[in-house]
Amino acid sequence: MTNPVSALDGIDRHILESLQRDGRLSNADLAEKVGLSASPCWRRVKALEETGIIRGYVAVVDAKAVGLPVSVFMSVSLTTQVQSALQRFEKAVQQRPEVMECYLMTGDSDYLLRVVVPDLEAYERFVMDFTRIAGVGQIRSSFALRPVKQGTALPMGHLA
Repeated sequence: MTNPVSALDGIDRHILESLQRDGRLSNADLAEKVGLSASPCWRRVKALEETGIIRGYVAVVDAKAVGLPVSVFMSVSLTTQVQSALQRFEKAVQQRPEVMECYLMTGDSDYLLRVVVPDLEAYERFVMDFTRIAGVGQIRSSFALRPVKQGTALPMGHLA
């Protein structure tokens, strides 16, 4: 099976960069930006979607503006790392809307999560619920004071 990345050319990269900056670009505007006519541009975007390179389109919402100013990074260690414990934990994480990101890690903890909540009381409730997940051994929290850089656009320079 062909690696989809190996089939990407400069125009595909330009399409990806443009849509990451503004996912609401019309096909006509996108085509103009990347130097194509509308039909070939549309076909390329559809191909990027079908291969899963473009997974979807979203609006980036300001957390503070919608009452979620507290951002917490949680390091979670499980009592055991057997597959059933990992699956149980990951299933529980999927059900919590406060968890914005969750990564299986190497090193001192098993998982790193980014959690958003309206206040410290809400975070306390979240942690108390979280400790009920079978297999959770240790939770360490680090509170973000303010974002220095937040991004959603992946760097595409390596595709050149």
